[in-house]
This record gives sequence, structure tokens and C-alpha cells, in this order.
Amino acid sequence: MIKIESVIFDFHSTLVDGGEPDAWIDAALGRLGRPALPGPERDALSDYLDDLWTHAHTVDPKSDRDLSPDRHRDVFARTMALFPGIDDELTTALYDTMTGQWRAFEDSRPVLRELKARGLRTAVLSNIGIDIRGCLADNGLDVLVDEVVLSYEAGVVKPDPAIFAIVLDRLGTGGDVTLMVGDSGQVDVGGTALGIRTLILPRTRGPVHGLEAVLRLI
Repeated sequence: MIKIESVIFDFHSTLVDGGEPDAWIDAALGRLGRPALPGPERDALSDYLDDLWTHAHTVDPKSDRDLSPDRHRDVFARTMALFPGIDDELTTALYDTMTGQWRAFEDSRPVLRELKARGLRTAVLSNIGIDIRGCLADNGLDVLVDEVVLSYEAGVVKPDPAIFAIVLDRLGTGGDVTLMVGDSGQVDVGGTALGIRTLILPRTRGPVHGLEAVLRLI
């Protein structure tokens, strides 16, 4: 085992799953009082939403959406505009129901509780243009982490080592005794420049993400 005093977690697709696209569509249509979409159209939209933020790179290659709420909404709208036949009203409803679909993986709370019991400090570090603290609270994660650092508040996005340095300062620990846990081999590895060991758990389907691996490392 390695000596670790603090653990930093990515948020989306690490602690929290984005939910099922079909349920998201239902929530948006329900908000508008619209009937269900025809099968082929629904399937196509579901597939698009399932990989939404990959599509967003087309209009936002530098992840500017993660630097302000206005940019975040704008990039979402422009990304949805790439989908044939989508209208502005449905796009708005999808955005407004998005965070309501996010659910903590079943192993998120147990792992965070165990880390807390062992006396480790923990943080959430997210590239995101909106405040996720309400979602953390809704999923019972807020009381299990010590710090929350969001790119739009910090003014810098992963993989820039500067945002990892901000988290280390908040936690009061050094990179050599910190573990980063994320799902992206592109953006979640920026802390390695500061000596942060990094565990990448790629996006998974289903209710469990494999976070127990964290406990086996420390």
C-alpha cells in the first residue's frame, strides 16, 4: 500500500452517473406536457444524449463551458442544435432537467464514508460550469467530502495543474500523499505534474463504478 492522506474525486462519471437518457427525455417532455417521441426519433435522441459531452467538443474544444454558467448553457444549446429536428423549447427543457438525472453510484457513499472513518481528507474536483453542491447534497455526498472545487469558480479547468494545486491548498496536503480518482485519461491526469498519484476508472454502465479499488490502494 502507498501512504495517502487525501483523495480527490472527479464528479461526473466518477462519483455520480449521468442517468439513463430515456428517463431524461421523459422528464423534459413531461415538463413541457408533450407526448412521447416516436420510437426511431426517441432512440436517436437517446443515443445522442448518452454521448452528449463528447459531441460538445465539436463546438467547445477547449471546454470553455466549464468556466461560467452562461457558457455552459450556451454550449449545451449549440451542441443540441447539431441534432436534426430538435427545437429550442425541448433543448431548454432538457437542460433544466439534466442535473435531476444524476445519481450517485452505489459504491460512492460507502467508499467516502470509509475514507472519512480512516481520517483521510477528501475533495471533489470538477470541470463544470454550474454549481453541483445541490446535487451532492441530494445524493448524500456533501457531508462526506471536505472540499469542493469547481472549474467555473476557480477560473481554470483540468488538466491544468493549477486547479489541482488549488485543491491541495484547500486540503492542506501535498501531492506526494494525495490520490486523484477520475474517469478521463485526458483531463484527470493533470495532477501528476504535482506528484499526485492518479487512478483512472473509465466510464462504466450500471449502478457500481468500482470505487472500492480506492480502498485497496491506501
